[in-house]
Amino acid sequence: MKEQNMHDARPAGKEIAYVTGGASGIGYATARRLAVAGFRVAILDLGEDRVQAAAGELSALGLDAQGYVADVRDREALAGIMDGEGRVDVVVCAAGVYTPRQFDEISDEDFRRTVDVNLLGVFVPAQEGARRMRPGGRIVTVSSRGALGGYGFADYVASKAGVIGLTRAMALELRPRRIAVNSIAPGFTDTPMTRTMPPDQYAKAVALEPGGAPATPDDIAVAIEFFASPATKFITGQTLFVDGGKSLGGLGI
Repeated sequence: MKEQNMHDARPAGKEIAYVTGGASGIGYATARRLAVAGFRVAILDLGEDRVQAAAGELSALGLDAQGYVADVRDREALAGIMDGEGRVDVVVCAAGVYTPRQFDEISDEDFRRTVDVNLLGVFVPAQEGARRMRPGGRIVTVSSRGALGGYGFADYVASKAGVIGLTRAMALELRPRRIAVNSIAPGFTDTPMTRTMPPDQYAKAVALEPGGAPATPDDIAVAIEFFASPATKFITGQTLFVDGGKSLGGLGI
């Protein structure tokens, strides 16, 4: 019994949160919020300049942040980063890709890449994190309100619906180890990714928002911070739609 209690005890020291896609958009807003909340934040993203700029901005504010260049599908790299940091308390899977295309125009290669990054790229860091977590650990995935359906991005819809299903499956299997797994499903958000849309499509998407404007990355990060908090460890397997009420229907999708 004594050995079990020692194993279950949370290790002393600052909790460490890993944020994939943490150099921009929702990921960066999340990294900043978690750092302000007292976490040491490991920012994982592509591009040395982007990663170091993001980590540098937080460090300049007196926050505890470290940047790492890593592909979310690269298991060896992710494992090395986590082992180097020495502990895993929170993993936020915020990396993703989106390329608007009509259904008839999506190639096999397009579909595979989207699912590869958006779904496999959640599975790998979540699994590596879970393998190193003690009871009380938290995994937060970023899915999308788009998982309910939408026009012009069927591959994205499929990948994000998969994230919701994966979140529930992970929550069931990790429940006995007291690791909480939840998902945030953002509505249309003003990020570098959505800004790649053609201007007319972007305007149409904004027009469908209940409040007449897209969410900001920080609007989404607020919800991610909630699930990342140790106070929410009793909540698991949930998907929280942060979309201004759009998922209620009546406005089109």
